[in-house]
Amino acid sequence: MTAHNVLGGSQAPSLDLGGRTALVTGAAGGIGRACALRLAAAGARVRALDRQPEGLETLTEQARGLAGTVEPHLLDLTDLDAAEAAAAGTDILVNNAGLQLVRPIEEFPPETFHTVLTVMLEAPFRLIRGALPHMYGQGWGRIVNVSSVHGLRASAFKSAYVAAKHGLEGLSKTAALEGAPHGVTSNCVNPAYVRTPLVEKQLADQAAAHGIPRERVLTEILLRDSAVKRLIEPEEVAEAVAYLCGPAASFVTGTSLVLDGGWTAH
Repeated sequence: MTAHNVLGGSQAPSLDLGGRTALVTGAAGGIGRACALRLAAAGARVRALDRQPEGLETLTEQARGLAGTVEPHLLDLTDLDAAEAAAAGTDILVNNAGLQLVRPIEEFPPETFHTVLTVMLEAPFRLIRGALPHMYGQGWGRIVNVSSVHGLRASAFKSAYVAAKHGLEGLSKTAALEGAPHGVTSNCVNPAYVRTPLVEKQLADQAAAHGIPRERVLTEILLRDSAVKRLIEPEEVAEAVAYLCGPAASFVTGTSLVLDGGWTAH
């Protein structure tokens, strides 16, 4: 069967998520906000989870007039039971929330390591666990885990973040294998450095760690291994997430969609 026949025409269909419920974590800003707006623009009813009320309020205002809706939900993902409960009844799950601390291992606070792994690995597990019964019941579901190039490569001074993202890759693949018989796909999206507040903070942290100006951190450290010498925009990542939720990606599961500007080509 040709791709033309599969898609019903010479072009891939536009994304229509009308009637679908999507949940996006870390939705108050950055990649999460872009994903929430993109999915709502496609007609989805989006549950926007974050612990920042001001950011959620801004997101809700930005979503007015879109085909779908954005419903703000104030939630700290370290409350794992609440996270799992929030995922019930969702058709699309976007695990995006994250945090970062740049420190050598011997100076890395154990409590921060624990928090990073809780928010970025254990919470996605609980969210997937909460979402799967509904997805399995209807024979359709999309899990998109916003990983990172650091899910595929390590960098010094980021032990917790790298460990969490590597774990997320494995969790995503396991969900893909278990979900395939039920019509559920699970994939990772792996951007390099995105223009977000998280990256802005990394610039400052790396500048302090290396004793160099922020501008040199960007060109000599963050973008050193990237063939494309710029930051990725959150909207570019959101388009990749949207693709994985659409009909053209129904055979894509258990893999990582890498948006790294050629970083892993080395």
